[in-house]
Amino acid sequence: MQLRPDATISPERLEEGKRALVKDAAWASTVGALYGGVILVGFALELGATPWHIGVLAAIPFLAQLAQLPAIALIERLRERRKIAVTAVSISRFLIAALAVVALIPDRHTALYALLGAQVLITLFGSVGGCSFNSWLHQLLARDGLGALFSRRLFWSTVLASAGALSAGYLVQHWPGAVRLHAYALSFLAASMVGFLSSYYLATVPEPVMARTGPPTPLAEMLGAPFRDANFRRVIVFMASWNFASNLAGPFVTVYLLQQLGYGMGTVTTLWIASQIANALTMYLWGRISDRLSNKAILAVALPAYFGSLIALPFTVIPHPHNLTLPLLYLIHVVMGTAAGGIALATGNLGLKLAPQGRGTSYLAAVGLAGATAGGLAAITGGALADWFATREFSVFVHFTSASAAHELVVMSFRHWEFLFALSFVCGGYVLYALSRISEGAEHSERVVMQELVTEASRSLAQLSPIDSLKDVLLIPLGRLRDRRLRPR
Repeated sequence: MQLRPDATISPERLEEGKRALVKDAAWASTVGALYGGVILVGFALELGATPWHIGVLAAIPFLAQLAQLPAIALIERLRERRKIAVTAVSISRFLIAALAVVALIPDRHTALYALLGAQVLITLFGSVGGCSFNSWLHQLLARDGLGALFSRRLFWSTVLASAGALSAGYLVQHWPGAVRLHAYALSFLAASMVGFLSSYYLATVPEPVMARTGPPTPLAEMLGAPFRDANFRRVIVFMASWNFASNLAGPFVTVYLLQQLGYGMGTVTTLWIASQIANALTMYLWGRISDRLSNKAILAVALPAYFGSLIALPFTVIPHPHNLTLPLLYLIHVVMGTAAGGIALATGNLGLKLAPQGRGTSYLAAVGLAGATAGGLAAITGGALADWFATREFSVFVHFTSASAAHELVVMSFRHWEFLFALSFVCGGYVLYALSRISEGAEHSERVVMQELVTEASRSLAQLSPIDSLKDVLLIPLGRLRDRRLRPR
Protein backbone atom coordinates (compact mmCIF):
# COMPACT_ATOMS: atom_id res chain seq x y z
CA MET A 1 0.00 0.00 0.00
CA GLN A 2 1.44 3.35 -1.08
CA LEU A 3 1.81 5.92 1.70
CA ARG A 4 3.60 8.59 -0.34
CA PRO A 5 1.61 11.69 -1.41
CA ASP A 6 -0.53 11.44 -4.56
CA ALA A 7 0.54 13.65 -7.46
CA THR A 8 -3.08 14.01 -8.62
CA ILE A 9 -6.41 13.24 -6.92
CA SER A 10 -9.47 12.71 -9.11
CA PRO A 11 -12.97 13.64 -7.87
CA GLU A 12 -13.83 9.93 -7.68
CA ARG A 13 -10.72 9.23 -5.61
CA LEU A 14 -11.60 12.13 -3.32
CA GLU A 15 -15.10 10.73 -2.73
CA GLU A 16 -13.61 7.31 -1.94
CA GLY A 17 -11.30 9.05 0.50
CA LYS A 18 -14.21 10.77 2.23
CA ARG A 19 -15.93 7.41 2.71
CA ALA A 20 -12.70 6.00 4.11
CA LEU A 21 -12.48 8.94 6.53
CA VAL A 22 -15.92 8.06 7.88
CA LYS A 23 -14.90 4.40 8.36
CA ASP A 24 -11.59 5.37 9.97
CA ALA A 25 -13.35 7.68 12.45
CA ALA A 26 -15.94 5.01 13.30
CA TRP A 27 -13.37 2.34 14.14
CA ALA A 28 -11.05 4.82 15.86
CA SER A 29 -13.91 5.86 18.14
CA THR A 30 -14.55 2.20 18.94
CA VAL A 31 -10.93 2.01 20.09
CA GLY A 32 -11.60 4.90 22.45
CA ALA A 33 -14.75 3.24 23.79
CA LEU A 34 -13.04 -0.12 24.45
CA TYR A 35 -9.91 1.37 25.99
CA GLY A 36 -10.62 4.94 27.15
CA GLY A 37 -13.35 6.94 28.82
CA VAL A 38 -15.44 5.01 31.33
CA ILE A 39 -13.35 1.84 30.89
CA LEU A 40 -10.00 3.52 31.53
CA VAL A 41 -11.31 5.34 34.62
CA GLY A 42 -12.86 2.13 35.94
CA PHE A 43 -9.57 0.30 35.37
CA ALA A 44 -7.64 2.99 37.25
CA LEU A 45 -10.11 2.88 40.16
CA GLU A 46 -9.80 -0.92 40.24
CA LEU A 47 -6.05 -0.41 40.67
CA GLY A 48 -6.66 1.95 43.60
CA ALA A 49 -6.36 5.36 41.91
CA THR A 50 -6.95 8.50 44.02
CA PRO A 51 -8.61 11.68 42.68
CA TRP A 52 -5.14 13.05 41.95
CA HIS A 53 -4.28 9.94 39.88
CA ILE A 54 -7.54 10.32 37.94
CA GLY A 55 -6.69 13.97 37.29
CA VAL A 56 -3.22 13.07 36.02
CA LEU A 57 -4.66 10.28 33.86
CA ALA A 58 -7.12 12.75 32.32
CA ALA A 59 -4.37 15.37 31.85
CA ILE A 60 -1.91 13.10 30.05
CA PRO A 61 -3.70 13.15 26.63
CA PHE A 62 -3.81 16.94 26.75
CA LEU A 63 -0.22 17.50 27.82
CA ALA A 64 0.92 14.93 25.25
CA GLN A 65 -0.23 17.39 22.61
CA LEU A 66 3.08 19.19 23.22
CA ALA A 67 4.48 16.45 20.97
CA GLN A 68 2.97 18.46 18.12
CA LEU A 69 5.99 20.80 18.34
CA PRO A 70 8.51 18.20 17.09
CA ALA A 71 5.73 16.76 14.90
CA ILE A 72 5.45 20.04 13.00
CA ALA A 73 9.19 20.00 12.32
CA LEU A 74 8.97 16.33 11.23
CA ILE A 75 6.07 17.08 8.88
CA GLU A 76 7.85 20.06 7.32
CA ARG A 77 10.99 17.98 6.83
CA LEU A 78 9.50 14.72 5.46
CA ARG A 79 6.39 16.25 3.84
CA GLU A 80 4.66 12.83 3.90
CA ARG A 81 1.77 13.30 6.29
CA ARG A 82 -0.08 10.06 5.52
CA LYS A 83 3.01 7.98 6.27
CA ILE A 84 3.61 9.83 9.55
CA ALA A 85 -0.03 9.61 10.65
CA VAL A 86 -0.54 5.93 9.84
CA THR A 87 2.78 4.90 11.43
CA ALA A 88 2.21 6.92 14.62
CA VAL A 89 -1.37 5.80 15.27
CA SER A 90 -0.47 2.16 14.54
CA ILE A 91 2.29 2.27 17.17
CA SER A 92 -0.16 3.87 19.59
CA ARG A 93 -2.64 1.04 19.04
CA PHE A 94 0.03 -1.59 19.54
CA LEU A 95 0.77 -0.01 22.91
CA ILE A 96 -2.91 -0.25 23.85
CA ALA A 97 -2.53 -4.02 23.60
CA ALA A 98 0.30 -3.73 26.14
CA LEU A 99 -2.25 -2.50 28.70
CA ALA A 100 -3.54 -6.08 28.82
CA VAL A 101 -0.17 -7.01 30.31
CA VAL A 102 -0.46 -4.15 32.82
CA ALA A 103 -3.76 -5.63 34.01
CA LEU A 104 -1.93 -8.85 34.88
CA ILE A 105 0.73 -7.22 37.11
CA PRO A 106 0.17 -8.65 40.63
CA ASP A 107 1.08 -5.49 42.58
CA ARG A 108 -1.68 -2.96 41.94
CA HIS A 109 0.41 0.06 42.95
CA THR A 110 3.02 -0.90 40.35
CA ALA A 111 0.28 -1.58 37.80
CA LEU A 112 -1.22 1.87 38.38
CA TYR A 113 2.05 3.66 37.60
CA ALA A 114 2.63 1.33 34.64
CA LEU A 115 -0.80 2.43 33.39
CA LEU A 116 0.19 6.11 33.68
CA GLY A 117 3.46 5.44 31.83
CA ALA A 118 1.73 3.49 29.06
CA GLN A 119 -0.85 6.25 28.70
CA VAL A 120 1.95 8.78 28.18
CA LEU A 121 3.41 6.75 25.30
CA ILE A 122 0.01 6.00 23.73
CA THR A 123 -1.02 9.64 23.70
CA LEU A 124 2.38 10.93 22.55
CA PHE A 125 2.23 8.82 19.39
CA GLY A 126 -1.44 9.69 18.99
CA SER A 127 -0.57 13.38 19.18
CA VAL A 128 2.05 13.10 16.43
CA GLY A 129 -0.45 11.24 14.25
CA GLY A 130 -3.18 13.78 14.97
CA CYS A 131 -0.99 16.75 14.06
CA SER A 132 -0.08 15.17 10.73
CA PHE A 133 -3.69 14.16 10.09
CA ASN A 134 -5.04 17.68 10.73
CA SER A 135 -2.62 19.26 8.28
CA TRP A 136 -3.39 16.56 5.70
CA LEU A 137 -7.16 17.00 6.10
CA HIS A 138 -6.95 20.80 5.96
CA GLN A 139 -5.39 20.66 2.49
CA LEU A 140 -7.45 17.73 1.20
CA LEU A 141 -10.95 19.06 1.94
CA ALA A 142 -12.62 22.19 0.66
CA ARG A 143 -13.89 24.60 3.30
CA ASP A 144 -17.49 24.38 2.11
CA GLY A 145 -19.57 21.35 3.05
CA LEU A 146 -17.42 20.37 6.01
CA GLY A 147 -20.46 20.15 8.25
CA ALA A 148 -22.04 17.29 6.30
CA LEU A 149 -18.84 15.22 6.18
CA PHE A 150 -17.95 15.78 9.82
CA SER A 151 -21.48 15.02 10.93
CA ARG A 152 -21.33 11.65 9.13
CA ARG A 153 -17.99 10.91 10.74
CA LEU A 154 -19.29 11.82 14.18
CA PHE A 155 -22.57 9.93 13.64
CA TRP A 156 -20.98 6.59 12.77
CA SER A 157 -18.26 7.14 15.36
CA THR A 158 -20.96 7.50 17.99
CA VAL A 159 -22.90 4.43 16.85
CA LEU A 160 -19.90 2.09 16.93
CA ALA A 161 -18.42 3.63 20.06
CA SER A 162 -21.72 3.16 21.88
CA ALA A 163 -21.86 -0.51 20.94
CA GLY A 164 -18.24 -0.97 22.03
CA ALA A 165 -18.68 0.84 25.34
CA LEU A 166 -21.87 -1.08 26.15
CA SER A 167 -20.14 -4.40 25.47
CA ALA A 168 -17.08 -3.48 27.53
CA GLY A 169 -19.11 -2.06 30.43
CA TYR A 170 -21.28 -5.13 30.86
CA LEU A 171 -18.29 -7.41 30.31
CA VAL A 172 -16.59 -5.77 33.30
CA GLN A 173 -19.70 -5.68 35.49
CA HIS A 174 -20.72 -9.29 34.78
CA TRP A 175 -17.27 -10.87 34.41
CA PRO A 176 -17.68 -14.52 35.46
CA GLY A 177 -14.15 -14.85 36.80
CA ALA A 178 -12.88 -13.89 40.25
CA VAL A 179 -10.43 -11.27 38.95
CA ARG A 180 -12.23 -8.39 37.22
CA LEU A 181 -8.96 -7.00 35.87
CA HIS A 182 -8.98 -9.84 33.32
CA ALA A 183 -12.11 -8.31 31.76
CA TYR A 184 -10.23 -5.04 31.28
CA ALA A 185 -7.33 -6.94 29.68
CA LEU A 186 -9.71 -8.51 27.15
CA SER A 187 -11.23 -5.11 26.36
CA PHE A 188 -7.78 -3.60 25.73
CA LEU A 189 -6.87 -6.42 23.33
CA ALA A 190 -10.13 -5.90 21.41
CA ALA A 191 -9.41 -2.16 21.23
CA SER A 192 -5.98 -2.80 19.72
CA MET A 193 -7.37 -5.15 17.05
CA VAL A 194 -10.09 -2.68 16.06
CA GLY A 195 -7.44 0.06 15.97
CA PHE A 196 -5.50 -1.67 13.21
CA LEU A 197 -8.69 -1.81 11.13
CA SER A 198 -8.95 1.98 11.57
CA SER A 199 -5.32 2.36 10.46
CA TYR A 200 -6.07 0.41 7.28
CA TYR A 201 -8.88 2.77 6.26
CA LEU A 202 -6.76 5.81 7.15
CA ALA A 203 -4.03 4.56 4.82
CA THR A 204 -6.49 4.50 1.90
CA VAL A 205 -7.33 8.21 2.17
CA PRO A 206 -5.54 10.19 -0.59
CA GLU A 207 -2.93 12.76 0.39
CA PRO A 208 -2.18 15.75 -1.85
CA VAL A 209 1.41 16.86 -2.28
CA MET A 210 2.13 19.22 0.58
CA ALA A 211 1.70 22.81 -0.57
CA ARG A 212 4.35 25.46 -0.12
CA THR A 213 3.36 29.10 0.29
CA GLY A 214 6.93 30.36 0.13
CA PRO A 215 10.42 29.47 1.34
CA PRO A 216 10.76 27.19 4.40
CA THR A 217 9.79 29.03 7.60
CA PRO A 218 11.55 28.56 10.97
CA LEU A 219 9.46 26.64 13.51
CA ALA A 220 9.31 29.53 16.00
CA GLU A 221 8.01 31.89 13.32
CA MET A 222 5.45 29.31 12.14
CA LEU A 223 4.07 28.88 15.65
CA GLY A 224 4.05 32.62 16.25
CA ALA A 225 2.00 33.42 13.12
CA PRO A 226 -1.38 32.27 14.52
CA PHE A 227 -0.87 34.44 17.62
CA ARG A 228 -0.10 37.49 15.47
CA ASP A 229 -3.36 36.97 13.56
CA ALA A 230 -5.80 39.00 15.70
CA ASN A 231 -8.96 37.03 14.85
CA PHE A 232 -7.33 33.62 15.01
CA ARG A 233 -5.77 34.58 18.34
CA ARG A 234 -9.33 34.93 19.65
CA VAL A 235 -10.06 31.41 18.40
CA ILE A 236 -7.04 30.16 20.37
CA VAL A 237 -8.20 31.96 23.54
CA PHE A 238 -11.71 30.55 23.11
CA MET A 239 -10.47 26.97 22.63
CA ALA A 240 -8.16 27.25 25.65
CA SER A 241 -10.95 28.59 27.87
CA TRP A 242 -13.41 25.92 26.63
CA ASN A 243 -10.92 23.13 27.30
CA PHE A 244 -10.14 24.46 30.76
CA ALA A 245 -13.77 24.91 31.79
CA SER A 246 -14.96 21.55 30.46
CA ASN A 247 -12.02 19.50 31.76
CA LEU A 248 -12.14 20.98 35.22
CA ALA A 249 -15.12 18.67 35.85
CA GLY A 250 -15.75 16.55 32.75
CA PRO A 251 -13.17 13.79 33.45
CA PHE A 252 -14.64 13.22 36.92
CA VAL A 253 -18.30 12.66 36.01
CA THR A 254 -17.64 8.90 35.74
CA VAL A 255 -15.92 8.84 39.14
CA TYR A 256 -18.82 10.82 40.63
CA LEU A 257 -21.33 8.29 39.33
CA LEU A 258 -19.28 5.25 40.37
CA GLN A 259 -18.08 6.38 43.80
CA GLN A 260 -20.26 9.17 45.17
CA LEU A 261 -23.59 7.94 43.77
CA GLY A 262 -22.64 4.26 43.91
CA TYR A 263 -23.82 3.08 40.47
CA GLY A 264 -22.28 0.00 38.82
CA MET A 265 -20.10 0.02 35.71
CA GLY A 266 -22.98 -1.26 33.55
CA THR A 267 -25.32 1.55 34.63
CA VAL A 268 -22.64 4.21 34.19
CA THR A 269 -21.91 2.85 30.73
CA THR A 270 -25.58 3.07 29.74
CA LEU A 271 -25.62 6.70 30.89
CA TRP A 272 -22.65 7.34 28.62
CA ILE A 273 -24.46 5.46 25.84
CA ALA A 274 -27.55 7.66 26.29
CA SER A 275 -25.33 10.71 25.83
CA GLN A 276 -23.70 9.24 22.72
CA ILE A 277 -27.01 8.19 21.15
CA ALA A 278 -28.37 11.71 21.63
CA ASN A 279 -25.12 12.95 20.09
CA ALA A 280 -25.56 10.67 17.06
CA LEU A 281 -29.27 11.38 16.52
CA THR A 282 -28.71 15.13 16.44
CA MET A 283 -25.41 15.13 14.57
CA TYR A 284 -26.95 15.41 11.12
CA LEU A 285 -29.06 18.30 12.37
CA TRP A 286 -26.00 20.15 13.67
CA GLY A 287 -24.13 19.40 10.44
CA ARG A 288 -26.85 20.83 8.21
CA ILE A 289 -27.20 23.90 10.41
CA SER A 290 -23.43 24.38 10.39
CA ASP A 291 -23.37 24.46 6.59
CA ARG A 292 -26.16 27.07 6.46
CA LEU A 293 -25.38 29.24 9.48
CA SER A 294 -22.17 29.86 11.42
CA ASN A 295 -20.26 27.66 13.84
CA LYS A 296 -20.28 30.54 16.30
CA ALA A 297 -24.10 30.57 16.36
CA ILE A 298 -24.21 26.84 17.11
CA LEU A 299 -21.75 27.28 19.97
CA ALA A 300 -23.84 30.11 21.42
CA VAL A 301 -26.68 27.58 21.87
CA ALA A 302 -24.74 24.39 22.67
CA LEU A 303 -22.31 25.79 25.26
CA PRO A 304 -24.96 27.03 27.75
CA ALA A 305 -26.78 23.69 27.39
CA TYR A 306 -23.57 21.79 28.20
CA PHE A 307 -22.61 23.83 31.25
CA GLY A 308 -26.22 23.86 32.41
CA SER A 309 -26.20 20.06 32.34
CA LEU A 310 -23.08 19.95 34.51
CA ILE A 311 -24.52 22.21 37.20
CA ALA A 312 -27.77 20.20 37.13
CA LEU A 313 -26.03 16.97 38.23
CA PRO A 314 -25.90 17.79 41.99
CA PHE A 315 -29.60 18.71 42.01
CA THR A 316 -30.62 15.16 41.03
CA VAL A 317 -29.77 13.90 44.55
CA ILE A 318 -31.44 16.63 46.65
CA PRO A 319 -32.01 16.00 49.50
CA HIS A 320 -30.64 12.47 48.85
CA PRO A 321 -30.78 9.90 46.00
CA HIS A 322 -34.39 9.02 45.19
CA ASN A 323 -36.47 7.14 42.59
CA LEU A 324 -36.21 9.97 40.06
CA THR A 325 -32.43 10.38 40.37
CA LEU A 326 -31.53 7.87 37.66
CA PRO A 327 -34.18 9.08 35.13
CA LEU A 328 -32.98 12.65 35.71
CA LEU A 329 -29.39 11.55 35.14
CA TYR A 330 -30.41 9.98 31.83
CA LEU A 331 -32.15 13.21 30.82
CA ILE A 332 -29.10 15.30 31.73
CA HIS A 333 -26.81 12.98 29.77
CA VAL A 334 -29.09 13.22 26.74
CA VAL A 335 -28.97 17.03 26.84
CA MET A 336 -25.23 16.98 27.45
CA GLY A 337 -24.67 14.59 24.55
CA THR A 338 -26.75 16.72 22.21
CA ALA A 339 -24.83 19.85 23.20
CA ALA A 340 -21.46 18.10 23.02
CA GLY A 341 -22.18 17.02 19.44
CA GLY A 342 -22.79 20.60 18.38
CA ILE A 343 -19.70 21.80 20.24
CA ALA A 344 -17.43 19.13 18.75
CA LEU A 345 -18.67 19.82 15.23
CA ALA A 346 -18.51 23.61 15.50
CA THR A 347 -15.11 23.83 17.22
CA GLY A 348 -13.58 21.44 14.70
CA ASN A 349 -15.00 23.39 11.79
CA LEU A 350 -14.07 26.77 13.28
CA GLY A 351 -10.33 26.10 13.25
CA LEU A 352 -10.40 24.56 9.77
CA LYS A 353 -12.46 27.45 8.40
CA LEU A 354 -10.43 30.35 9.84
CA ALA A 355 -6.93 28.89 9.31
CA PRO A 356 -5.33 30.31 6.11
CA GLN A 357 -4.96 27.79 3.28
CA GLY A 358 -1.45 26.38 3.08
CA ARG A 359 -0.68 27.19 6.74
CA GLY A 360 -3.03 24.70 8.38
CA THR A 361 -0.24 22.77 10.12
CA SER A 362 0.94 25.64 12.33
CA TYR A 363 -2.48 27.26 12.83
CA LEU A 364 -4.28 24.06 13.83
CA ALA A 365 -1.31 23.00 15.95
CA ALA A 366 -1.48 26.32 17.82
CA VAL A 367 -5.16 25.74 18.58
CA GLY A 368 -4.42 22.17 19.64
CA LEU A 369 -1.50 23.13 21.86
CA ALA A 370 -3.35 25.95 23.61
CA GLY A 371 -6.43 23.82 24.18
CA ALA A 372 -4.42 20.81 25.28
CA THR A 373 -2.33 22.79 27.75
CA ALA A 374 -5.44 24.36 29.26
CA GLY A 375 -7.25 21.00 29.37
CA GLY A 376 -4.32 19.24 31.02
CA LEU A 377 -3.91 21.94 33.67
CA ALA A 378 -7.67 21.85 34.31
CA ALA A 379 -7.70 18.06 34.84
CA ILE A 380 -4.78 18.18 37.28
CA THR A 381 -6.33 21.17 39.06
CA GLY A 382 -9.65 19.32 39.26
CA GLY A 383 -8.00 16.26 40.76
CA ALA A 384 -6.17 18.35 43.37
CA LEU A 385 -9.31 20.32 44.23
CA ALA A 386 -11.33 17.10 44.55
CA ASP A 387 -8.99 15.94 47.32
CA TRP A 388 -9.49 19.25 49.13
CA PHE A 389 -13.27 19.25 48.63
CA ALA A 390 -13.60 15.62 49.81
CA THR A 391 -14.28 16.68 53.43
CA ARG A 392 -16.30 19.81 52.67
CA GLU A 393 -19.98 20.51 52.06
CA PHE A 394 -22.00 23.59 51.17
CA SER A 395 -25.79 23.54 51.62
CA VAL A 396 -28.61 26.07 51.50
CA PHE A 397 -31.76 25.34 53.54
CA VAL A 398 -35.17 26.94 53.86
CA HIS A 399 -36.28 26.62 57.50
CA PHE A 400 -39.97 26.94 58.37
CA THR A 401 -41.38 26.72 61.88
CA SER A 402 -44.91 26.79 63.27
CA ALA A 403 -46.45 26.33 66.69
CA SER A 404 -46.56 22.55 66.25
CA ALA A 405 -43.63 21.62 63.98
CA ALA A 406 -40.46 22.70 62.24
CA HIS A 407 -39.55 21.90 58.62
CA GLU A 408 -36.39 22.21 56.55
CA LEU A 409 -36.12 22.12 52.77
CA VAL A 410 -32.76 21.62 51.07
CA VAL A 411 -32.49 24.12 48.22
CA MET A 412 -28.91 23.45 47.18
CA SER A 413 -26.17 21.10 48.32
CA PHE A 414 -22.63 20.52 47.04
CA ARG A 415 -20.28 17.79 48.25
CA HIS A 416 -16.90 16.55 46.99
CA TRP A 417 -17.04 16.19 43.17
CA GLU A 418 -20.09 18.45 42.93
CA PHE A 419 -17.95 21.51 43.73
CA LEU A 420 -16.09 20.89 40.47
CA PHE A 421 -19.34 21.01 38.49
CA ALA A 422 -20.13 24.39 40.05
CA LEU A 423 -16.66 25.76 39.26
CA SER A 424 -16.91 24.52 35.66
CA PHE A 425 -20.27 26.27 35.30
CA VAL A 426 -18.77 29.55 36.53
CA CYS A 427 -15.85 29.25 34.07
CA GLY A 428 -18.40 28.67 31.31
CA GLY A 429 -19.35 32.35 31.56
CA TYR A 430 -15.89 33.38 30.35
CA VAL A 431 -16.04 30.79 27.54
CA LEU A 432 -19.15 32.50 26.15
CA TYR A 433 -17.43 35.89 26.42
CA ALA A 434 -14.40 34.57 24.51
CA LEU A 435 -16.72 33.18 21.83
CA SER A 436 -18.42 36.56 21.39
CA ARG A 437 -15.11 38.17 20.37
CA ILE A 438 -14.53 35.84 17.37
CA SER A 439 -15.42 37.11 13.89
CA GLU A 440 -16.54 34.28 11.60
CA GLY A 441 -18.50 36.26 9.02
CA ALA A 442 -22.27 36.63 9.02
CA GLU A 443 -23.72 36.68 12.54
CA HIS A 444 -26.77 34.60 13.48
CA SER A 445 -28.73 34.74 16.71
CA GLU A 446 -29.54 31.84 19.00
CA ARG A 447 -33.17 32.23 17.92
CA VAL A 448 -32.25 31.46 14.31
CA VAL A 449 -30.33 28.37 15.40
CA MET A 450 -33.35 27.14 17.37
CA GLN A 451 -35.60 27.74 14.37
CA GLU A 452 -33.24 25.79 12.12
CA LEU A 453 -33.01 22.99 14.69
CA VAL A 454 -36.81 22.67 14.80
CA THR A 455 -37.01 22.77 11.00
CA GLU A 456 -34.36 20.08 10.54
CA ALA A 457 -35.89 17.90 13.25
CA SER A 458 -39.29 18.22 11.58
CA ARG A 459 -37.84 17.29 8.19
CA SER A 460 -36.00 14.27 9.62
CA LEU A 461 -39.06 12.99 11.44
CA ALA A 462 -41.19 13.44 8.33
CA GLN A 463 -38.75 11.19 6.46
CA LEU A 464 -38.75 8.60 9.23
CA SER A 465 -42.47 8.35 9.88
CA PRO A 466 -45.66 9.17 7.96
CA ILE A 467 -47.56 9.49 11.22
CA ASP A 468 -48.16 13.22 11.56
CA SER A 469 -49.43 12.93 15.11
CA LEU A 470 -46.17 11.33 16.23
CA LYS A 471 -44.21 14.15 14.62
CA ASP A 472 -46.40 16.77 16.28
CA VAL A 473 -46.07 15.21 19.73
CA LEU A 474 -42.30 15.04 19.47
CA LEU A 475 -41.91 18.58 18.19
CA ILE A 476 -44.35 20.38 20.52
CA PRO A 477 -41.66 21.18 23.15
CA LEU A 478 -39.22 22.57 20.56
CA GLY A 479 -41.99 24.45 18.78
CA ARG A 480 -43.12 26.12 21.98
CA LEU A 481 -39.54 27.07 22.78
CA ARG A 482 -39.17 28.61 19.35
CA ASP A 483 -42.45 30.51 19.70
CA ARG A 484 -41.33 31.98 23.02
CA ARG A 485 -38.10 33.19 21.44
CA LEU A 486 -40.05 34.84 18.60
CA ARG A 487 -42.30 36.92 20.85
CA PRO A 488 -41.38 40.61 21.09
CA ARG A 489 -39.92 41.68 24.41
